[in-house]
Amino acid sequence: MSGIIEGRDIIIVGQQPWDTEIGSNCKNIALELSKYNRVLYINSPLDRITLFRNKKDLKIQKRLDVIKGRSNGLVKVKDQLWNYYPDCMVESINWINSTFIFSYLNKFNNKKLARSIGKAIASLNFNDIILFNDNEIFKGFYLNDLLKPAISIYYSRDYMVAVDYWKKHGEKLEPQLIANNDLCFANSTYLADYCKKYNPKSYYVGQGCDIDDFQNPDNLKRPDDLVEIKDKIIGYVGSLNSLRLDIEVIEHIAIKFPDYHVVLVGPEDDTFKASNLHNLGNVYFFGQKGVNELPGYVNAFDVCINPQVINEVTIGNYPRKIDEYLSLGKPTVATQTKTMEVFKEHVYLANNKTDYIDLIKMAIKENNESLAKARIDFVSGHTWGNSVKLMSEQILIFLNSNK
Repeated sequence: MSGIIEGRDIIIVGQQPWDTEIGSNCKNIALELSKYNRVLYINSPLDRITLFRNKKDLKIQKRLDVIKGRSNGLVKVKDQLWNYYPDCMVESINWINSTFIFSYLNKFNNKKLARSIGKAIASLNFNDIILFNDNEIFKGFYLNDLLKPAISIYYSRDYMVAVDYWKKHGEKLEPQLIANNDLCFANSTYLADYCKKYNPKSYYVGQGCDIDDFQNPDNLKRPDDLVEIKDKIIGYVGSLNSLRLDIEVIEHIAIKFPDYHVVLVGPEDDTFKASNLHNLGNVYFFGQKGVNELPGYVNAFDVCINPQVINEVTIGNYPRKIDEYLSLGKPTVATQTKTMEVFKEHVYLANNKTDYIDLIKMAIKENNESLAKARIDFVSGHTWGNSVKLMSEQILIFLNSNK
């Protein structure tokens, strides 16, 4: 297919394993790439502290079985797509304060992982590989040198070094990793500009959305736990993480709209669990739901919200849920960020909690079939096929220029 990379062997490493229970950019990219290439998706290797803390977890048991040779770590997902559980355990070293010492030990972890990946490469007879690193700053840091790919790619989908775990050593190591890759792709203009500081071959490639899942009539039935809710709903789906979401704004919305139900769908962190939101009679928490269940909740919402906190973590991220909201034509109010400029014609953008109230009222008043259709038409271009096509164009340019 013209303009699409095809007939290649691609290895994807990253933070999110294939058996993650949440939406994953990298899994979607792998699925899209596998239409035209052979793709090996590597789960992050088990580390010793995770084993210690979660030994009874079935997913950890699966990884332990592979390490102990009781189970095959190479699993075929579909034609041209395999998932690999590394047969090695890496050491938990992020507690080390010295980046020099951390890097020395991290190289041993990388070598373990590279040897394990090498077994899968040999088993599948992969050759002349493309290595795609999804934000794996540490466990993927030396893989370019160890696996010697024909082309190496770094994919930035979050400003990871704003998070304490990654900041500790990532502030020094991520710029080096970005510079050491042939190409860098980012799902937001903010992150593309960040990568470009260290690698001039950095490109914005947008973001995809599982539009078919959200427009599938089989997924749109009103969930059982919303059947008894007859009043209008202001809703949010996604992780309830206080580092990313503004609890004060959500509380303000609930108080100012007493005749509405504020429905929050997603796992809560400890700050959310302890918040005053649980004392408000019109706020409902429904916990984590399966990916296929989310369209039913969004379809039941009258207004969708994304009340982000503005900080280093959120300022550059692409909120996947906005595409999901718009794919069902829902009026949406979200916090203004640089990335949200892409959506400004179809999303009401708020700068503070007062704006949220005014804009929710406006969204309710203005909503009609014409606006809903415009939202759906707009987001129809936000597909993983289009995002991967943008990546492919730059990959082909690079390969042709290095023949």
